Amino acid sequence: MPRRRRYDQYCAAARALDAVGDRWTLLIVRELLAGPRRYTDLHADLPGVSTDMLASRLKDMERDDLVTRRRLAPPASAYVYELTERGRALLPVLRALTVWGAPALDEPRPTDAVRAHWFAIPLLDALEAAGLGPGVVEVRLDEGTFHLRLGIPADAPDGAEGAAGAEGAAGVAGAAGAAGTAYTDGPASPEPDVRLLTDMSTCVALARRELTVAEGVSAGRIKLVEPAPAGAPAGFPAGFPAGFRAGGDAAG
Repeated sequence: MPRRRRYDQYCAAARALDAVGDRWTLLIVRELLAGPRRYTDLHADLPGVSTDMLASRLKDMERDDLVTRRRLAPPASAYVYELTERGRALLPVLRALTVWGAPALDEPRPTDAVRAHWFAIPLLDALEAAGLGPGVVEVRLDEGTFHLRLGIPADAPDGAEGAAGAEGAAGVAGAAGAAGTAYTDGPASPEPDVRLLTDMSTCVALARRELTVAEGVSAGRIKLVEPAPAGAPAGFPAGFPAGFRAGGDAAG
């Protein structure tokens, strides 16, 4: 693998790009923002990256204090990669890049891979703008399922609010993001506070800010299913903005 290049400029932006400007680095961060991942899981959700390139990037990220590698307790006995506090601090960067890049989401190219959880970051903005939270929102697409934690403290005990303590599909706990917000691939467990049933084109419209969640419900493009489990957090689901009810049976 060629020696890693640096900009050698005394500039905060250049220093940041020294750490995250290489190809694949921020996409690895995107995956690890969903929680600790095994190497094989990372490789599966980063189509196009070679095993040598992924191993090299992870080594660089460990050196730059963006990720750490640890062994899971028995019976798993597997190693996982997870973001450090410095790595988790990149969530606002990914959110800003999502806003900037969303207008380029036209029709998928024939060579484009798709994963449902790649829509989690743009939906964080859309759901927060809709006034949801605190609570756990599960999103179901034809391409897969993921869930988001909105406004739940990073140190909340397991099961304290909806799926706050749930483990991700890879069998490891989801990582907390800025202001206690996080997302995790796979269904929420225990029950989420609300489920959103929608499709990829609606997620794109939300990401491009061409549609709000309330407008999607009213148009029948988003269906809300409210499990309303015993002991649900205050405001969920009774605290949904009134616009969410405008679609009648779209709310479940």
